[in-house]
Amino acid sequence: MTKVNEEIHDFVREALSKGHSREEIENVLGEAGWPVDQIADSLNAFAKIDFPVPVPKPRPYVSAKEAFLYLIFFTTLFISAYNLGVLIFQFIDLGFPDPADPIVSTEYIMETIRWSVSTLVVVFPVFLFVAYWVKRAVRKDPAKRASKIRKWLTYMTLFVAAGTLIGDLTTLVYSFLGGEITIRFLLKALTVGGISGSIFGYFLWDSQREEREE
Repeated sequence: MTKVNEEIHDFVREALSKGHSREEIENVLGEAGWPVDQIADSLNAFAKIDFPVPVPKPRPYVSAKEAFLYLIFFTTLFISAYNLGVLIFQFIDLGFPDPADPIVSTEYIMETIRWSVSTLVVVFPVFLFVAYWVKRAVRKDPAKRASKIRKWLTYMTLFVAAGTLIGDLTTLVYSFLGGEITIRFLLKALTVGGISGSIFGYFLWDSQREEREE
């Protein structure tokens, strides 16, 4: 905890101990120029329990097991999303072959399909299992929502998904302006946009929902 956070934390604790309401504390800190997120974090550090002195909430910590599971969760997510995209690309190549690229043979496409399917068969169930375990752990202990590694990996995923989506849309507009859009290209662009957009939309919704609950 930084020096500034210690100051606002001590102030909130003292103000609560003297009987001031959370609304009063929030308003006076806002008038003093404190950032809204720091005010919320400081108030959320104390439980809403009727007791003569402020009751602190347990601070989340990152265990080796938790870090391992979240790394497995996000790694299998990325691998599954990538191989799903590769698999769809190969079916597009089979349905709409590129006459300008005769090097890509049906044998190569089938080999790539077999590899992508094999990867998904192994990795995707692992992703589903770890996702189920993580959700169950959070339901049992809502404090796990504040896990630092979880938040960092979530926002890194949002960053990667947003960057991919922006790049995909930029490429689509560029090709459209150049008159180079084909059914083959459009389907691949929709595939990338659909996968990255789904990941971005889900994690954005999930992070906003958790912020509202906190």
